[in-house]
Order: sequence, then C-alpha cells, then structure tokens
Amino acid sequence: MLRMIALTITVMFVSAGLALAVSPGKVLEFKNSSMGTVKFDGAVHKKATANCKDCHNDGMFPKMKQGTVKITMEQIYAGKLCGVCHNGKKAFEAKANCQRCHIPAKK
Repeated sequence: MLRMIALTITVMFVSAGLALAVSPGKVLEFKNSSMGTVKFDGAVHKKATANCKDCHNDGMFPKMKQGTVKITMEQIYAGKLCGVCHNGKKAFEAKANCQRCHIPAKK
C-alpha cells in the first residue's frame, strides 16, 4: 500500500512538470537563429491548441525539452515542425511573417 501511494505521488509530480513545460506565462527563447532570437510564448500556443500532444508527438517534437529538435526554415516552409500549423490556414504563414517569430538583435 505504501508503495502504491509513493508511486501515485511520483506520477503526480512528474505529470505536473510535463504539463507546465511551456505554461502560460512562460516564454522560451531560441537564440541560435541568424535571423534573430525566436520567442515561443506558452500562453499564445496554449490558446491555439487543445493539448501538448498536438505538437509533442513522434512526427513533430517528440520530447518536451528545448533544443532536442533542430528546427530549420526549410522544414517549416515544407510544412513540417512549426510549419504544420504556421501555413496560413491554421495559423499565420511563417514565410510571410518572419518578424512574428524572429526578434532582430538590437544594435
């Protein structure tokens, strides 16, 4: 019985951590783009999708950890990764709206 309680508590903590990976109010910054920092706003994306599995699956972003998938604009323009939604139908088209994701470095 004690083992079952410990397991339940552990699962609750792990689940809470995954659910809050990019919670509303949290913004991830990807700074390796030559076009400027890309900001991923958890609140904006939470409003746009029903659950994390819509994007975090084997075909798109299999792990919920920043930096585990190399993202290129070629992939996005081809309708992969972010481009699954950012195609001008479900969400704004990536190709025509660079500044909505890429924040140029201040000089």
